[in-house]
Amino acid sequence: MTDLFDEIVTCNKCGKKMRKNHIIKNGFSIRTLECSKCGKKIYHPFDIEEYKRFSRLKQRPFSVKLRMVGNSYTVSIPREIINFQREMHKEIQKQIKQMNQIVRLCLDGPKKLSLSFEEDEEDDEGE
Repeated sequence: MTDLFDEIVTCNKCGKKMRKNHIIKNGFSIRTLECSKCGKKIYHPFDIEEYKRFSRLKQRPFSVKLRMVGNSYTVSIPREIINFQREMHKEIQKQIKQMNQIVRLCLDGPKKLSLSFEEDEEDDEGE
């Protein structure tokens, strides 16, 4: 199936050719088509659905156990979060399947930790 965003699209208001662009929202890249004459924007429906799915997952609180394993503590990551990461970042999928995958853990505040599946977090700085 051909993606509409791969075709030439003209604005239905003014008839001018729309240009491809994207916006970043909460670290998510959402493809758009924009009319330079009247300013109309069309958002890619697949990207909007994925962003909504991310938003629902982000708002959902997860209760997980903190366990002692040897001299370290462990926390289980819910399957829904891993599945979302796998679908959004195909290159991470192979890495997560490996048993001893290294992730980045940071102390963000006195009561807050962050976990990143990627070493480079430059994309997340705009949040």
